[in-house]
Amino acid sequence: MPKTSHRAALVGCTAVALAMALAGCSAVTPSKAGADGDLVLRVQGMPPATDKPALALFKKQVAEFEKANPGIKVQGSTTVFDPLTFSAKLSGGNVEDVIRVPLTEPQRLIQQKQVQPITGQLQEWGHFKEFNPQVIKPLSDSAGEVYGVPQNPYAQGLVYNRDLFEQAGLDPDKPPATWEEVRAAAKKISDKTGKAGFVHESKDNQGGWQLTMLSYAFGGDLQKQDADGTYTATLTGEPTKQALRLLKDMRWKDDSLGRTLLNNQNDVIKQFAAGQVGMYMGSPGTYRLAKMQFGMENTDAFGVAPMPQSGGNATLTGGDIYMVPRSADKKHAAAAVKWLTFAYAQPQYSTDAAAQQAKALSADPKSAVGVPTLPVFDAARQEKINAAIKPYVNVKLGNFRPYTEGLPKLELKAEPPYQAQKVYTALDPVVQAVLTKKDADVDKLLASAEQDVNAKLAADQKK
Repeated sequence: MPKTSHRAALVGCTAVALAMALAGCSAVTPSKAGADGDLVLRVQGMPPATDKPALALFKKQVAEFEKANPGIKVQGSTTVFDPLTFSAKLSGGNVEDVIRVPLTEPQRLIQQKQVQPITGQLQEWGHFKEFNPQVIKPLSDSAGEVYGVPQNPYAQGLVYNRDLFEQAGLDPDKPPATWEEVRAAAKKISDKTGKAGFVHESKDNQGGWQLTMLSYAFGGDLQKQDADGTYTATLTGEPTKQALRLLKDMRWKDDSLGRTLLNNQNDVIKQFAAGQVGMYMGSPGTYRLAKMQFGMENTDAFGVAPMPQSGGNATLTGGDIYMVPRSADKKHAAAAVKWLTFAYAQPQYSTDAAAQQAKALSADPKSAVGVPTLPVFDAARQEKINAAIKPYVNVKLGNFRPYTEGLPKLELKAEPPYQAQKVYTALDPVVQAVLTKKDADVDKLLASAEQDVNAKLAADQKK
């Protein structure tokens, strides 16, 4: 993706909580009319019962949407993306009328014609041209047709515990800017506090996901598109090897990665919330998980920096994408786009909606309003949104300043565009081997993973 500058935006949390952890999908009843003749629109994105503020806001949105659109009844679903079952369910039409997927998926779904273009209806909304092009591009085909609406876009950075930094003699206002500095800081934290200086996720496809962002920081790529339009994995590039060697040295030479080495994101954030982790790669949005899901009491210790670099000058970007599956008939598809505009596009554009949502969420002491994310719309609009939510911000914005000031200097790179989850699945064992086996051979591990992934990608692209 072309190098661009993004100014991090300070926006209120919306009705849908950002959740990277993967879970299973439940069966879906086919679309049908309600008992009173209303069209029943089934939508993913309903927050779980444990996220009471967001769930209340979602229900309020549903009520307002139904009032504005007589004849449509919204049926919320807490189904979340599972890479192991999603494709089969989508192919079989066993999904809702609005689906939520991570940014790894849209290009594949577009190429395989499993989702519907929604450009025409989105253009009827008066602010379509104000979308941030960088946010919309991954949701579009080569002809410029748009297939989805983004929600809570983010860019990865370095989350760190400011208290552990101080205990280790480090300046929390000057977090590491390079990976060599991360390594040095991790060792100091580990030596002086007995806590894990740095933790790298390593299971549930998240080891491969984090290795991707680390490879980007070293100047690497894990996939390329060939002249014939097909994709191949490039896992054996020198930057990726350097990234793994860094992890290996931190584990076996520095002993700074702690004792719990097989973790997913929830494991890491839970440990961080308990004050047991010095640093991990994550977005500012993980603040919300640390506070609301894992009960982090000393949230003033939560700090975020831009992704440290070692020659790549880049970080990984992502977010939730809402799309309309091919299985939705014409009436349900039309209703789905109305919902996408109402529930996701308009609230992210409207200063009134932003202020109302921020006010509603700030009423709960466990909420988090003002956590930085990427702007869905242009800079002029974002400044107005920032001003609108300012009275309700309940996070310590100074702790996010290193991130918001440093992010514009980095290139934002999306995840591998084709079958990224299969890439991650192959890389999880590589990361795990490096963390658990002192004699792990980085070159051989990556070569084997690359061969495995390319065989699978080739088979997929013949279908």
